[in-house]
Amino acid sequence: MPVRRITLVAGLAAVAVLGLGPAASAHVTANPRTADKGGYTKISFRVPNERDDASTVKLVVHLPQDHPITSVSVRPVPGWTAKVEEAPLPKPVTVEGTQLTKAPSTITWTGGKIDPGQFEEFDVSLGPLPTDTDRLLFPSEQTYTGGEVVKWDQTPGGAAEPEHPAPSVTLVAQGSATPAAAATPSDSDDGTDDDTARLLGGLGLVAGVLGVGTGVFALTRSRSRA
Repeated sequence: MPVRRITLVAGLAAVAVLGLGPAASAHVTANPRTADKGGYTKISFRVPNERDDASTVKLVVHLPQDHPITSVSVRPVPGWTAKVEEAPLPKPVTVEGTQLTKAPSTITWTGGKIDPGQFEEFDVSLGPLPTDTDRLLFPSEQTYTGGEVVKWDQTPGGAAEPEHPAPSVTLVAQGSATPAAAATPSDSDDGTDDDTARLLGGLGLVAGVLGVGTGVFALTRSRSRA
């Protein structure tokens, strides 16, 4: 194979490797993926740092106001301070026989940081969960040092997954949800297995590129000596 053609193949392979980066990015997710309607559950909001040059220093999770949740408590996270705030509801709702005009609306974590290459989980106990919907969305805002704010607020699902999907939990009949402690990797990692596969494939491609480069170098040296 001519040296020029080999060099072209190596260059195209390198471009392919670089193109793997955006596809393997992680999202802010809610785990486990399912919870029982009408019950109480613990949800872990998993927050990865997607920047190489900044740390995550704030997380805001918005609780559903169209299907309000009356009981919200947070598990302490070392280094972080959590604040739960209430807000007036768009219209009063009746939950377990009590009419509500306001409900918890946001949870804000500040004070800590998630450095590049790391993630953190923020646990919240919620309930009772609504019985008149099949999914809850938790739009979130992730703030980095330097002031950048990434909004995870797009509705997931559809033909193409949005770039910044909101964390979501599917509500199922009592007894059908996956227990948090028994959550499978596909339930709890939100594509981590898929991302790992992409990463391993990328590493293999890198190895191939290096091999091609070594061959080019050896071929060039042999021709120069000839």
